[in-house]
Amino acid sequence: MKILIAEDDFRVAEIHQEFVNKLKGMDVVAKAKTASETITLLKKHTIDVLLLDVYLPDQKGSDLLPIIRKIQPNLTVIVITASTERTIFRTSTHFGVVDFLIKPITFERFKLAVKKAESRRGFLEGSNQLTQKEADQFFQYPYKLEQVFPKGIDPITLEKVKDLLKTTIQGITADEMGELLGASRTTSRRYLEYLITIEEARAELEYGVVGRPERLYYKKNQEK
Repeated sequence: MKILIAEDDFRVAEIHQEFVNKLKGMDVVAKAKTASETITLLKKHTIDVLLLDVYLPDQKGSDLLPIIRKIQPNLTVIVITASTERTIFRTSTHFGVVDFLIKPITFERFKLAVKKAESRRGFLEGSNQLTQKEADQFFQYPYKLEQVFPKGIDPITLEKVKDLLKTTIQGITADEMGELLGASRTTSRRYLEYLITIEEARAELEYGVVGRPERLYYKKNQEK
């Protein structure tokens, strides 16, 4: 995806560019320090995602949104700002901003926002036919409240466990998962058991020649 960064603080802009560089398939096409420069670049380049600061020196980024929509109607916008004003948040959502990040931001939160933008663009550019389920999922996704995880469950680590579980057709033990994660058996077992409680994994006992039976974990509904 082609990305434009609109940020007047060059140090912050550099950090955002470094974040983008860590993501596969993402490329910073240009950086703008002012609102007017942002508009000029949007007229010159076809952009997929705009990372928009609110407090630009010549005009508020949030005030640019209706102008931006006229120049590139399909542009995906992520607001990154120090502002905590609900009015700015409300204006941003009114003009279809897909995410709103309050500075300072972490790489993981930045990555989540950009991946969300990528997913939404892929969905909107898909086939012409749409099911009700797909429509429901699309509208729930951007407004869904952040999921609350139990103590000891980190959402980033949980996604890694899910991904690893998908690739283990023959099942995986807590010890093996721990080695892949670089974590202890106790930690990996906690995540695997949590996936069972939310019905995204299942477990079976495997009886070896000697010793106690081992618990093998599988992705839910995965064939052996």
